[in-house]
Amino acid sequence: MTASVDVKASPDRLYGRQRGHPLRPRQQRLLDQTLPRLRFPAIAMANPASAFGHPPREIWLEVGFGGGEHSLAQHATHPDVGYIACEVFDNGLCSLLSRLVPDDHEADAPVPDMLRIWDEDARILLRELPDASIDRAFLMFPDPWPKARHAKRRFVHPDTVRMMARILKPGAIWRVASDDPTYQAWVEEVMGAQTLFRTAPPVLERPEGWPPTRYEAKALKAGRQPFYWTFVRN
Repeated sequence: MTASVDVKASPDRLYGRQRGHPLRPRQQRLLDQTLPRLRFPAIAMANPASAFGHPPREIWLEVGFGGGEHSLAQHATHPDVGYIACEVFDNGLCSLLSRLVPDDHEADAPVPDMLRIWDEDARILLRELPDASIDRAFLMFPDPWPKARHAKRRFVHPDTVRMMARILKPGAIWRVASDDPTYQAWVEEVMGAQTLFRTAPPVLERPEGWPPTRYEAKALKAGRQPFYWTFVRN
């Protein structure tokens, strides 16, 4: 990593809201009864493959899944992949969980055995997972934190780039998408100042195999141009 990106160290605490509005009874049941059955267990940190119902062909990691559309689509398309979906926002967690279990069956409906949820800061997971344990990673439309003084809060940050590189296998793909011009310029700057990933200019149309998200739809409706990057671990 070169010195051209001059930012403070990534902080060790969460930023932003974890809850947008008071939860409805169904949402609270999902968090209390369904989430524990899907939560990625801390005991599996040393061997993430052990978190799933059967040995995964690969292990993929998504940071900040928002409404969960991308995570669920990837899981459905690749049922033999162990998928770790990270999100701290309660309403986002409920959005994904509500698609998995019917109402009034939060405690006993079957849940996927190849999908696990990490509902704490994703950087904790990045610090604890073994070297070269992840086959693919996703960062879809993260919070841009557009103010310059908040640059240290952006997930694409020299510190987290190093952490992501450590857990990804050589040749692994890291997909990143953003519709925010400030964040787009930031990603270009940060990724242009490192040597851990092979980079290429972003494409302007969602590539094949990238499921759509509600955030992408909102961006396009508002006239914002998403950028789609594919970074490859050296």
